[in-house]
Order: sequence, then structure tokens, then C-alpha cells
Amino acid sequence: MDSNGLSHKAHDATALRVPTYPSNCLEFAKIFLAPETQVSDQAEKAKVPLNILLVGAGLGGLATAIALSQSGHKVTVYEQTSVLGEVGAGIQVPSNSTRILFKLGLKPYLEPYVTEPENIAFRRWQTGKVIGNTSLAPDFTEKFGAPYYVIHRAHLHSALCQKVQDMGIEIKLGARIENYNPSVGSITLADGTTYTGDLVVAADGINSVARKIVLGGEDLAARKLGFAAYRATVDVERMKSDAEVSWILKKPALNIWIGDSRHVMTYTIGAGKAFNMVLSHPDATDPSTWDPLKAVDNMKAEFEGWDPVLTKMIGMVDKSLKWPLVSGSVLDKWVSEKLVILGDAAHAMLPYMSQGAAMAVEDGLALSRSLAKINSKEQLAESLSIFESVRMERAGQMQEASLLNSHLWHFADGPLQEARDAAMIPEVEGIPFSYSPNQWSDPATQMWCYGYDTERAIDEAWEKSRPNGV
Repeated sequence: MDSNGLSHKAHDATALRVPTYPSNCLEFAKIFLAPETQVSDQAEKAKVPLNILLVGAGLGGLATAIALSQSGHKVTVYEQTSVLGEVGAGIQVPSNSTRILFKLGLKPYLEPYVTEPENIAFRRWQTGKVIGNTSLAPDFTEKFGAPYYVIHRAHLHSALCQKVQDMGIEIKLGARIENYNPSVGSITLADGTTYTGDLVVAADGINSVARKIVLGGEDLAARKLGFAAYRATVDVERMKSDAEVSWILKKPALNIWIGDSRHVMTYTIGAGKAFNMVLSHPDATDPSTWDPLKAVDNMKAEFEGWDPVLTKMIGMVDKSLKWPLVSGSVLDKWVSEKLVILGDAAHAMLPYMSQGAAMAVEDGLALSRSLAKINSKEQLAESLSIFESVRMERAGQMQEASLLNSHLWHFADGPLQEARDAAMIPEVEGIPFSYSPNQWSDPATQMWCYGYDTERAIDEAWEKSRPNGV
């Protein structure tokens, strides 16, 4: 024993402890580490199986149902629509989400539909010149243990639905929830039917009914930040026939043109069969006044004068949907007795970090992990409180990061824009750098965002809650 009380085990990796701070310094030694420092590929089994009523069969709701069911709880899903399905176009599945989905057994369900982009290229709005670059494949798999995917929302939802079906989790469709009773853990449907469980989990979206109940009757609606986005897809066969734009299809990649108050994100989805476009722009008008018949023409007008290659691709769009972009208000609670909200109901965010659905997936695994710690139903409140504190911090910071990108990407041409672009030169040229305004590349942000260990965060919070580490 050394005089400082530390044991010197020069050849024993079990002496190593995984840092509580963000660090990858022990990645090389993962296979040597003590079993208690390793994250299992299997869900931690609940010591006290619960009867859980889960409201909402969206991406977050289904992922949560899978995580809870694998842990040993009885889960019944209640969904207000009569037919399961998703609207929208492409969605990014970053490594922190992919890692969890693989853990939940989704890998074979996703593989037929996903595309793995090689990189993210930030481009100057006027010329298309690459001004920032993040290498994704194989870099993110090597750094964070899982690939970075893009996929059609409907395909991701379909994969989750199939997994839920294969697990035998019951989904009650056409179940519109009129009210929640947090005290007894019950839900009441529009037809008057009431169901009661040990816990109600509400993943009921941005217009959540449960959120108002959790907040004591006064809802905090999502904040309108004066942005909207056009979403569209282009047939890749049409693009392949045009030499001016076909080059963008030669390798799977995300390309994002950034300029004054606007940006356009593009990537292929449907295993390369469709080209996805998201076009963000300022718009504070009432969505009820938007004319869908004018959407394509209005979209083209918003980006007039931008890179000719980009405007040519925009010109290939035949139809588009326009969505208001909002960010959820920061809540001071997610839990009321036997009712907990998660996903967009708790923390809707701008899509500028591509982490909205990923945060809901993290929520589901975190809830499952925290519930697995209890030894009796009397500890339910403690388990939910720990879940709430951990996830409020994580999701709140991701809301902040998403909002920051809405500024970083949208500088008008001038000194600030020039300084931003200059700071990204090293990543474009492939030389070492210690920081970047591109949050996908910035080393500290990367580790925090994509290397986050959802289960370990819950474990550490439980350990801190125990007196004298018991």
C-alpha cells in the first residue's frame, strides 16, 4: 500500500474506475474493466414489476414501452389514433440514440431502412463552398459505440411498432385520454372508461394533456421562436439525370447550407431512394393562415439567390409541408405522484441538434433503469424523483444546445460570420483542433452529446442519493 492509501496494481485493470466527468481516456481498456464498471447489453431487471399505463404510441412512447417491458414490467400502450403511423420525412438517429435502440434489440428492425452518412458538410449559402465538416463514419461508431443514421420517420416508427408487436406489448388504438388521476394512477378515456395501474407514463407529445395535470392545472405551452421549416423529398432518379446536382448522391452525407436567418439540411433516406430536404426560415405568422397550395412557390422565394446547385434541387420539389418550429418551455417538474411525462410532452426542442426523438429514447431507458432500483412500491416516488432530476438536466441542456445552433448557423454576412467560418477551417482541412462552432465537431460537445451514458447517469444519481453510499 502506498503512503497515500492508494493500491498500486500496475497490471490490474480492476483498479481503474470509470470517471464521473466526461472522458474517453479508458476506452482502450473497456474489455479489461471490472464487471461493475461495464454497461450490460441486457436491461436491468425490475425487482418490483409494475403495471404501467403508457399514453402515446409515437417514437418516444414505443421506445419507452420496449425498455420498460424488457425490464419486466407489464406495459399497456394507449394511442388516440385509430391507425398507427408517422407523418413527416427524414429524421436523424444520432449515436446516443442508436446505441440505446441496439440495446433494446432494434438493430435488425432498422437495418433494411437506414442510411449511414459518411459526414456532415456545412456549406456557404451563396456558393456551396464547404466551410465546416464532421466525419461520421466510421468515426462515431469508433468513438461512441454506435453509428449515426438517417431514416424516414415512418420507417423508424414501423421498426418500433414491429418490435412492440413481436414482444407482445398490447396497444389500444382509438383510446383518446380525457383525464388523468395522478393520485391513484388512472386514465379516463373519452368514452368514460377508466384504467388504473401502478404508474402512468405520458408520452403524449407537444400538445400534452398530461403536462397540464403535472403542472397543477396551468400549462406551459411551447415557445414560438419565429421560425418555420419546409419539409420535402425529391426523387433521386430525377436528380441522377441532372449532372449539376447528381454529385451530391455519390456518397451518403448530410449537407447543410447556412446563411442569414436560414439554412437547408439535406440527406438521402429510404436506404438511398429519396432525397430529404428541411428548409428553415423566419416566419412568425399564424400557421392557420398558411396556404398549402402556395408552399412550394413560397419555399423557392425564401431561398432565391442561394447556391445555384441548391436552388436547382429546390426547384425539383413538387410538394412540401410547412411546420412551425417551437421549443418547449423549461418545466420545473415532470412528475405528479403516479404520473410522469417524458419526450416532447416534457421537453420539445428545436430540431437544430437533431436530438428531439433521441432525448425521448434516452428518457425511456432512464425511466426503466430508475424503476429497476426499487425494492418496494413505496420507493416509486423516490425513483421518479431521481429520473426527473437526471433527465431535466440532460434534456434542458439539449434544448439549450439546439437553441444555440439557431444562432450559430444564421449569422448575416459580416465579422461574426467570418470568425465562425475561420474557426471551422481546421476541421475542413483535416488538421487538429480543440474547439469548433460546429457542435457536431466540437470535441467537448461531441463527448457530452453522443457519448452520454443514460444508464450510468441514473446509477450515479441513485448512488448519490444513498446515505454514506449504502
